Amino acid sequence: MTNTTSPLAVAGLSELASQYPVVLSDVWGVIHNGVRAFAPACDALRRYRAQGGIVVLITNAPRTSQHIVDQMNGLGVGPDCYDGIVTSGDVTRGLLEARGAAKTFHVGNEREKSLYEGLPLQLVGEDEAELISCTGLFDDSVETPDDYAARFASWRKRDLPMICANPDIVVERGERFVWCAGSLAERYTALGGTSFVAGKPNPPIYEAALRKASAIRGSHVEKQEVLAIGDGAPTDLRGACQQDLDVLFVTGGIHSASFGPDHAPEAGAVHGFLVENRLAVRAYIPHLAW
Repeated sequence: MTNTTSPLAVAGLSELASQYPVVLSDVWGVIHNGVRAFAPACDALRRYRAQGGIVVLITNAPRTSQHIVDQMNGLGVGPDCYDGIVTSGDVTRGLLEARGAAKTFHVGNEREKSLYEGLPLQLVGEDEAELISCTGLFDDSVETPDDYAARFASWRKRDLPMICANPDIVVERGERFVWCAGSLAERYTALGGTSFVAGKPNPPIYEAALRKASAIRGSHVEKQEVLAIGDGAPTDLRGACQQDLDVLFVTGGIHSASFGPDHAPEAGAVHGFLVENRLAVRAYIPHLAW
């Protein structure tokens, strides 16, 4: 692996593309911001694929792949930008299925209940629950993790386990940041609660993504053939580093305030950030482009 805490500053994916036949790309913050697609990022992935590269999108979205396809279509991210998708929702379904008919209380937006379609679990009220399934906050437009303090205490007293379908702490939505399910799981764990997470940075989602890339190519994909692209240090970067994957760090995402001008990140600031977070990447770029 060529990961380093003193990474290359690159202007585009084209500077690295020939070295990696497979890209695992984050979605939110790299390809779109929840409101609109990033045209240069979409163009970069199309050009990479036109040269024979395989793109598997790997996202902590708490819904299954087909729902993400529909969302991206609506934002202007066409199917010509990628070959496959693996979501945190996909791998979380395996954790939930293993619980059988467990009485489950869903924490999150109503639209995310599609995650449970076809599973044997029973969705119940909070007082009846023996399992918490968290896909996000009930209303992430106004709520913060602080609003769940009383619920955390109650769940902890009853020793209820939580399955978190989206490990992200925050995500950019348009011009603002909103809290994600990972912020609730983090707070609950800090209070002594038990949380299970399958999405980034944990191994199951990477194992699923590599299996999908191998199936698309028709032969086994080795880790040294893969470039992971992402903007989130605790999820995208840490997960890829733990898998010994080379990383292209998109600095203009959720950590952009740490690096100076959004379009021209300061090399010293990027280096310091990586050292502080004990992370190593191959290269960095302000925003994904070709």
